[in-house]
Amino acid sequence: MIWAVWYRFHIGESTLNGMSSTMMINPPKINSTLLKGIGVGALGGLLFGFDTAVIAGTTASLSRTYHLSPGALGLTVSIALWGTVIGSLGAGYAGQKLGSKRALRIMALLYVVSAAGCALACNWHSLVLFRFIGGLGIGGSSVLGPVYMAELSPAKWRGRLVGLFQINIVVGVLLAYLSNFLIARIVTGSWGWRLQLGIASIPAALFFLLLLTVPESARWLIAQNRRAEALAVLQATGPATRLPKQSASMRP
Repeated sequence: MIWAVWYRFHIGESTLNGMSSTMMINPPKINSTLLKGIGVGALGGLLFGFDTAVIAGTTASLSRTYHLSPGALGLTVSIALWGTVIGSLGAGYAGQKLGSKRALRIMALLYVVSAAGCALACNWHSLVLFRFIGGLGIGGSSVLGPVYMAELSPAKWRGRLVGLFQINIVVGVLLAYLSNFLIARIVTGSWGWRLQLGIASIPAALFFLLLLTVPESARWLIAQNRRAEALAVLQATGPATRLPKQSASMRP
């Protein structure tokens, strides 16, 4: 009954009345393989939000450590956004050539290098460089993450599942402020801001490892003429109801 009401609201009473009485309204299903792939893709959104916001809690300490002028501090904060612009512009090409999954692994490595580099920065110039590298990862994942999630999702769930990426951006911002608050209360001195910036390497490394366990998108595999692999991905991630029409056109 619940799903009948849902369908009436979304596709209309007349459509329901036109259905054969022998057909049943089955709710779309999400299996564990699809859920895992969507969760891993959405983790890129969390890193997006975290890396963008975490610098806010370190500005005073960075100014003292490196004797920054207001202009230099502004560059330190904004350089990641410049990297984001460049990373987002190049992400489409990387995703087309390598596939969203493999390209996201590169973004995950950029996150790890950036976080670890910022934590161990020996001077202001190296800190700015590693923040810029992190921006490349942010920009790339902002494009590739939703693309990967959309390509993996069945049509009935696509909008809602891809929306998780946007939700995770906000969650990442919240976690960045919470992390900064907790570290500031526990760690004092120069190691405080280093830990605040470096702690992102933990979820970034987890992001990279989890990307090794999820499937490539069927759309990219089809574009590479790897039809058997694409069909296997569809069988593993999608509801069985979408397979017959697609599989017939995908067989070599």
